[in-house]
Amino acid sequence: MTSRSCPCGLPEPYAQCCGRFHRGEAAAPTAEALMRSRYSAFVKEDEGSLLRTWHPRTRPPRVEFDPGMRWTGLEILETGQGSAFHSTGTVTFRASYRGGSLHERSRFERVDGAWVYVDGDFLE
Repeated sequence: MTSRSCPCGLPEPYAQCCGRFHRGEAAAPTAEALMRSRYSAFVKEDEGSLLRTWHPRTRPPRVEFDPGMRWTGLEILETGQGSAFHSTGTVTFRASYRGGSLHERSRFERVDGAWVYVDGDFLE
């Protein structure tokens, strides 16, 4: 990742990549795009974006950010469904941080036409 690329790992600048989703200018078209956007929101500590894209039945009242956490990269390992033609999807990913990584299979659903994060299972 360069200083000009989006934290999600795609080469576009943040403003044209995940930033447009965070600002509400566009909706993520796929579960993977939402996963990338949510990772970037964690990097940017954008609580509003995270809460807006969390399923209402599993959404916490607030997001607690660890002030010492330094995210260093996102790797998408597998996707299941989650396209414009689906109502559910999964994204398996590894999010690296200074000192370790988080490996998760996340579940997504469409609510009122928009992709939202439901929950996830941590993997080894």
